Amino acid sequence: MTRLPRTPSFRLDGKRALVTGASSGIGQGCAVALAEAGAHVVCAARGVEKLQATVDAMAAEGWSAEALALDMADLDALSDAMTGQAPFDVVVNSAGMARHGPALETTPEDYDAVMDLDLRAAYFLSAGAAKGMQAAGLRGSIIHISGQMGHVGGIDRAVYCAAKHGLEGMIKAMAVEWGPMGIRVNTICPTFIRTPLAQVTLDNPERARWITDKIKLGRVGEVEDIMGAVAYLASDASAMVTGTALLIDGGWTAE
Repeated sequence: MTRLPRTPSFRLDGKRALVTGASSGIGQGCAVALAEAGAHVVCAARGVEKLQATVDAMAAEGWSAEALALDMADLDALSDAMTGQAPFDVVVNSAGMARHGPALETTPEDYDAVMDLDLRAAYFLSAGAAKGMQAAGLRGSIIHISGQMGHVGGIDRAVYCAAKHGLEGMIKAMAVEWGPMGIRVNTICPTFIRTPLAQVTLDNPERARWITDKIKLGRVGEVEDIMGAVAYLASDASAMVTGTALLIDGGWTAE
C-alpha cells in the first residue's frame, strides 16, 4: 500500500502567541487569525481602551486572548514585558509608524521616531522573544509585518524605506543565527491595506489612482488578505521557511 504524505497542520492549539499593534488594523487581524487557529494570544498595544475592546470581542467569539499595555519604543518596558511573560511559541510584530515627506525635508526627530519603532524596537523584540524560546527549548516562529517598501523605493518614503529595508536584512541575519535552535524569523510584506492608518491616503483620489495602477490585481488589500499568511508562517505548515519575505502586494514589486 502506497503511503501518501499529509499536509502539515495549520493549527496552533496549545501555543502561546504575542501580537504587537493588536488593537486595530493588520495587528488586530493577525491576533484574530492566531486565535482562530487555537493559540492563546497576548494582544499588545499602547492604547489600552481600543486594545481591551479587541480582546473583549475576541473573548465573545470564544477565543483565548488577553491584553498587554505596551509601548514598543520604550526598550525598558519591552524588556520587562518579555521577561515577565511565559515564553511565546509565536511572536508577530505589527507595531509600526511612518512619517512620510520629501527626503530633503526629513528632520532628525522624524528619522529617530520611525527608526526607533520600526527597526530598533523590532530588533530587541526579536532578541527577547528568541531568548525565551531558546531557554524553554521551543521551536518558535517570529514574524514581522514589513512592507513592499522593504523591497522597492517610493516618493516621500526615504525614512520608511530605510527602516523596512533594514528590517529585511535583520531577519535574514537572525534566521542564519537562530536556525540551529529551530527558531524561524520571517516577514510579511503587504501593499497598501485598507486600515484606519491608510485611509487618509486612500481617500485622496489622485493617490488612490496611483496605488491601484501600481497594484496589478487592481485593488488595495484588505486585512483579511494578511490573515492566512500569518497563520501559515506561525504554524508547522511553514516549518522549512525562515529568513524570507512573503510579499502580499498584488504584484506591485513584480515589475
